[in-house]
Amino acid sequence: MGNMSELQEREQQLQGMGASLPRKEDARFIRGQGSYVDDVKLPGMLFGALVRSPYAHARIKSIDKTRALASPGVVAVLTADDLKPVNLHWMPTLGGDVQAVLADKKVCFQMQEVAMVLATDRYAAADGAALVEVDYEELPAIVDPKKSMLPDAPVIREDIADKKEVGHGPRTHPNHIFTWEAGDKAAADAAFANAAITVKEEILNPRVHPCPLETCGCVASFSKPTGQLTVYLTSQAPHLVRTVLAMLSGIAESKIRVVSGDIGGGFGNKVPVYPGYVAAIVASIVTGVPVKWIESRIDNISTTGFARDYHGVGELAADANGRIKGLRFTALADHGAFNSHVSATKFPAGLFSICTGSYDIPNAYCRVDAVYTNKAPGGVAYRCSLRVTEAVYLIERMIDVLAQKLGIDKAEIRRRNFVRAEQFPYTTSLGWTMDSGNYEPALDKVLKAVDYDGLRREQAEKRAKGELMGIGISTFTEIVGAGPTKVCDILGIGLFDSCEIRVHPTGGVIARLGTMSQGQGHATTYAQIIATELGLPASDIVVEEGDTDKAPYGAGTWGSRSTPVSGAATAQAARKIREKARKIAAHLLEVGEGDLDWEVDRFRVKGNPEQAKTMKEICMVAHTGNLPAGMEQGLNAVSYYDPPNMTYPFGAYVCVVDIDKYTGETKVRRFYALDDCGTRINPMIIEGQIHGGLTEAFAVAMGQQMPFDENGNHLGNSLMDYFLPTAVETPHWETDHTVTPCPHHPLGAKGVAESPHVGGIPCISNAVIDAFAHLGVTHMDMPHSAYRVWRQCHALGIDRH
Repeated sequence: MGNMSELQEREQQLQGMGASLPRKEDARFIRGQGSYVDDVKLPGMLFGALVRSPYAHARIKSIDKTRALASPGVVAVLTADDLKPVNLHWMPTLGGDVQAVLADKKVCFQMQEVAMVLATDRYAAADGAALVEVDYEELPAIVDPKKSMLPDAPVIREDIADKKEVGHGPRTHPNHIFTWEAGDKAAADAAFANAAITVKEEILNPRVHPCPLETCGCVASFSKPTGQLTVYLTSQAPHLVRTVLAMLSGIAESKIRVVSGDIGGGFGNKVPVYPGYVAAIVASIVTGVPVKWIESRIDNISTTGFARDYHGVGELAADANGRIKGLRFTALADHGAFNSHVSATKFPAGLFSICTGSYDIPNAYCRVDAVYTNKAPGGVAYRCSLRVTEAVYLIERMIDVLAQKLGIDKAEIRRRNFVRAEQFPYTTSLGWTMDSGNYEPALDKVLKAVDYDGLRREQAEKRAKGELMGIGISTFTEIVGAGPTKVCDILGIGLFDSCEIRVHPTGGVIARLGTMSQGQGHATTYAQIIATELGLPASDIVVEEGDTDKAPYGAGTWGSRSTPVSGAATAQAARKIREKARKIAAHLLEVGEGDLDWEVDRFRVKGNPEQAKTMKEICMVAHTGNLPAGMEQGLNAVSYYDPPNMTYPFGAYVCVVDIDKYTGETKVRRFYALDDCGTRINPMIIEGQIHGGLTEAFAVAMGQQMPFDENGNHLGNSLMDYFLPTAVETPHWETDHTVTPCPHHPLGAKGVAESPHVGGIPCISNAVIDAFAHLGVTHMDMPHSAYRVWRQCHALGIDRH
């Protein structure tokens, strides 16, 4: 064995797992050298602009293209009638529904796509779109999902009005999509019937929007001579999009190339296939020239994948000591005009059944009813895994409500109900097997760090003086790493992932993966995994994603699945290479493979450590003839990883707020976040991801909402109205961690990027509501804007003295 200083020096040179290595990607971004879809310029390219409906619900009586076609630079105007000959006027959705590409006879939400104008430049296309004359007959709109299934409710989807089911079980109304249930209702009902204490609240997760930096767009280029279709696209899942495009177009998937370069953030918004993509592809097929479509910010907020819009009812049953005996959660899910929600096929309501959270609840039942309304479709998991934010928000709010009714401290009631460390692996009453966790020490560490007892004493003093101070706690468990093909697929495609590694003679490495970075630092993190596994410097490792002609098939990046799934594939591919390297080293050193020890970046002979071969030496030999008999040259490997289970990162957060009772202004004085994501690959990147997730949690809890009037008009679709916090509004975040490795992951990693969003929202909300708890307030719906908080103060009469 080498001495410790030498080993440490070699490890530092590798910059492998555990090192806080700055992101490789940042150098080009801060120099303005990113390559986005709108940077793509191809010869002869046309520009597409969409004509959108001003009405949320209306019949299309006629479309007159005459004035638009006469406008300078306009080449063509496409409508549904132009798409029908190629059978592309409807497209499948990731929710198992179909959606109009361009509206056919009827529009079902405001700003629905009605026509695409093609022109020689972007401005001419916009001018032409303004000249398309559409004659509408306005119809009554439904914006409240609670009215969607009334007997006299207008039928939104006349194309499927007579269908008894649309992929997820029987429908009970033309505006009903599905009913999904989990758990044992009879057992849960019995627990409530026999409980000493029960609590119940209506809890809204309002409709919000991920709002990434770059809007959605594409450049479609179809070559008539070769039949090849190339699409430059803002996509988090390029391979899945390629498969959908093959299903749509009839073009062989081998002739479709999807390229996602720098996509400027995603947060779930860039998983679906949008009508603008399909219209641009059809336009390129028809014209034979490339077509670019880039949406505006207003288009992006108005029509692309929203999140939440879950109208929930939470119920807990407990004994007099606060030990939870039963849970019942139901939700009415507003899916908009088409069921475009991104969810695994077998879980139409996503992973909502993780709603038992970090708690040992013996009896539970949950149900989600999804309905159509006259709003934009495309529900996505905004920085969470398929409805987990909704589930965690419900349980974390309800456990506070229970504590308040019983007069038990909100930290103490969590301790009494935690799944204990010795209970893992723990199967919840809703069917998920959580692999590992250690909740109480994490909570205790946070409470000690913030002096929780001191904060409660301070709060009591402030309350005595009529001041408002709130302390919020969230002890959440996430479920990420979608995920095992046995339970998770999209349109039948399993959610495995992949990595291909090629090692060059001089020790440089190129790794290609099926994920797609949007700021998570993949080029750095994956390189660090390979550096540790192969003993080759991370600086010499190049990571490529996003090009379906280069990378092996993968399900993309969303739901915190990159490290749990693709990180595992990367480690396994590297280990295949290392095992071949071991055989080569044994051959060169003239010993058996079992006589070798692996040490940082080389194989040493046991008992004779001076005899060794470094990985760089082995890389060169692997490309020469001095190899074991029958061995092929090269050091390459491909690995596909289908995880045996999800992973379950968790956290304990505390938030302290001060509220001005005269204005409703809420200031986050302190926010302390402890996360456990298992093995930590790059602490610096982890901290950055936590800061980002907490900032988005702050945005949702304190200001984000997509409001509509009774006619379906969107009232907040620009950044003048929609809240995106800047550095001015964003609180200071304090971060901490514990490490509980995942037992089934090759690296013990669990994923982290979405946890702070999932846990941060209820923590902030709990803090705001806690400020009013002594006045009898048990719940306030988000967002907790100054006006809404002031209204609560005014209703209580505390703003007048």
